[in-house]
Amino acid sequence: MVLGRLSRRDVGRDAESRVDRAARRRGWRRVARNFNVRGGELDLVYRTADMLVVVEVRYRSRDDYGGAVASVTPAKQRRIVHATRHLLTTHPEYAELAVRFDVVGVNDSDTLNWIENAFYAE
Repeated sequence: MVLGRLSRRDVGRDAESRVDRAARRRGWRRVARNFNVRGGELDLVYRTADMLVVVEVRYRSRDDYGGAVASVTPAKQRRIVHATRHLLTTHPEYAELAVRFDVVGVNDSDTLNWIENAFYAE
């Protein structure tokens, strides 16, 4: 794919689709994509056998300045946790599950840098 011709939104959507395919190959069931609340958004959320996995997808064409994973700042982490709390409030069927926060860096070479337990809710 020629990423230079796509909008930022399209590039982000493509990166999320790549991560979604990888998660589904793991046998995970997607329960939300682009879940938005005031003050935060969740890119992808999955249900595994015993856990809810919240996945932040970060695309970077280059790995300068730490790459995609390093771009999930503490402020971004707080917004993800905030949105997760809203998700759990609006979907009480997931409230008893353990929650894990993963970050997946996607680059131009289709490499996924999947970091499990990338951060924790405070």
